[in-house]
Amino acid sequence: MELPLILVNFKCYLEGTSKNAVRLAKVCRDVARKHKVNIAVSPQYADIYQIAKKIKIPIFAQHIDPIDTGAYTGHVTALAIKEAGAVGSLINHSERKLTLREISKCIEIARKYDLISVVCSDSLMKSKDIAMLNPDFIAYEPPELISTGVSVSKTKPQVVSETISLVKRIRPEIKFLCGAGITNGEDVKKAIELGTDGVLVASGVVKADNPREVLIEFAKAIKH
Repeated sequence: MELPLILVNFKCYLEGTSKNAVRLAKVCRDVARKHKVNIAVSPQYADIYQIAKKIKIPIFAQHIDPIDTGAYTGHVTALAIKEAGAVGSLINHSERKLTLREISKCIEIARKYDLISVVCSDSLMKSKDIAMLNPDFIAYEPPELISTGVSVSKTKPQVVSETISLVKRIRPEIKFLCGAGITNGEDVKKAIELGTDGVLVASGVVKADNPREVLIEFAKAIKH
């Protein structure tokens, strides 16, 4: 996975659903190509296949369940999202939380199917626990800042730096993203300066009046 990474979580916003999801994924791809940055998308499960079929862009599921194939009605398996076209998945997002045991199982199953695990964390100590499980990425997101427009990189820079340092001491190979309230280029620039490998964003892009302009601003912040 090329770094730095801008990972755009579509959540279940109308602006990122069905035809809108395809349209937004195309915008992400176009900005990524033009500005030579890596932008990935995390749409709803139902939209993974149609995006993968039409657009060349890294796709992450928004969640996988800690189960493999079998009699699990209503669950989402790692194999299913991979076959649909995803390269990885978010795990333990603040809106879809799991226990540490479940997180461990999800990472294990993702690794079995060569999927990239991006495990969300809401604190320094939780990041420590997650780092021991050796995911590919940890995404630090204080839940109180999500969707506020107040960025974690500006309001909690010391916590971001300390968390990165702690994670790297445990597992130097783990990549680190930060998210929550990321809305402009300065937020992204500050995140990179703090030592992150990119950002996890959602409403700041998906619900923006002009997502393309926001993504271009993010891309320029990363390049410069």
